Amino acid sequence: MGEMEVPADAYYGASTQRAVLNFPISGQPLPRRFLRALGLVKRAAAQTNLELGLLSRRRARAIAAAAQQVIDGELDEQFPIDVYQTGSGTSTNTNANEVIATRATELLGGARGSRLVHPNDHVNLGQSSNDVIPTAIQLAAAMAIQDELVPSLERLQKALDAKSKEFWPVIKTGRTHLQDATPIRLGQEFRGYAGQIEESIRRAKAAVDELARIPLGGTAVGTGINTHPQFARIAATRLAKATGVAVRETPNHFHAQATLDSVVAAHGGLRTIATSLWKIGSDVRLMGTGPIAGLGELRLPETQPGSSIMPGKVNPVIVESLLMVIARVYGNDLTVAICGQSGSFFELNVMMPAAAVATLESITLLATSVQNFSERCIDGLQATDRGPELVERSPMLATALTPLIGYDESAKIAKESIRTGKSIRQLARAKGISEAALNKVLDLGKMTKPGLEGPGGGG
Repeated sequence: MGEMEVPADAYYGASTQRAVLNFPISGQPLPRRFLRALGLVKRAAAQTNLELGLLSRRRARAIAAAAQQVIDGELDEQFPIDVYQTGSGTSTNTNANEVIATRATELLGGARGSRLVHPNDHVNLGQSSNDVIPTAIQLAAAMAIQDELVPSLERLQKALDAKSKEFWPVIKTGRTHLQDATPIRLGQEFRGYAGQIEESIRRAKAAVDELARIPLGGTAVGTGINTHPQFARIAATRLAKATGVAVRETPNHFHAQATLDSVVAAHGGLRTIATSLWKIGSDVRLMGTGPIAGLGELRLPETQPGSSIMPGKVNPVIVESLLMVIARVYGNDLTVAICGQSGSFFELNVMMPAAAVATLESITLLATSVQNFSERCIDGLQATDRGPELVERSPMLATALTPLIGYDESAKIAKESIRTGKSIRQLARAKGISEAALNKVLDLGKMTKPGLEGPGGGG
């Protein structure tokens, strides 16, 4: 393709420089987590090829040492190619091969450009961009979920469990359809939230398992041409040891690198986690509305002034931050789905870099916002007296009268309570129901657990 000027201090070569010139799109290179995973793949490949007798010990060690510098972030400035590049990520795989080869050559005492270590013959031995790039995406995402997101979710579950115990004595009005329903313990609501996060942790771990079956070893189209038959198995074992993720060779290379199905499925798990967080954050925000004109059942921690014009105003800003993250995750989920759907043609997906960036951003945003939500909102939540005050005035307490006087008569009392503002207890007493009977059926604690005796009711 002719001569190409490359900066004198660059470890990369002409192919990388061409890609830099071809893709002046966003100015955003692939993220650190992806480059780390790419370095891990290159190191494992060199060590595997040494074990298989395909690389000399001297070269393999130099490549592994150079790849370690990529893993550690010491060479990040040598990866200047834009995210929006060739859809297979070939430009970035070539970039890595050039950088690692040049640095390995230096480590062996050779001069830059001497190709004592060759980017294709040695660094890329037994590999193709078409199996390396999706492997790096899956590794990066799996490690991020395992190392960042799961611990953040576990922290939130612990905080919600603690609040469930703290709030257990508080009985308040339940709500369905945003209308009053039968009583519930505030602690029971928080037990539900903790259960959502318990399920979120399970889904996050399932996403890791989805991503752990890597396509490395399929080379160009899944056939494994130009690679040793044992390369993929041995390299996967090395990657598992290096990452702590249960990495293993895919059972079907043709599927694994022709699609982004595993990434789409994993991000679907992230979307579900985000949806659970939306419900929890929204409920907390609603229960904290006020302090005078809202529900006011919770007092949210005061983190910062809420208005530049209204003195003393405090807003639920931590929840708002969380919900904006979730909106971004939803957008990223659509991006990943489109990349998976529209980028898969025959033996290769050609929208991989965009899917990588969207997925890694979602994981990082969820992990950090969940941690922030735990520390700056959930930990400091306080229950007010508002919930117990309102439940005593709730017309839905008439549900407890149905075993005594039937549904129709109970409905009349409920409607009269709404119309007059009188309590269910007052109206039932006026109907001639004894105090002893009322004390039995209007026992709020009994209303928060199953049972046919005393309080009863329908759905």
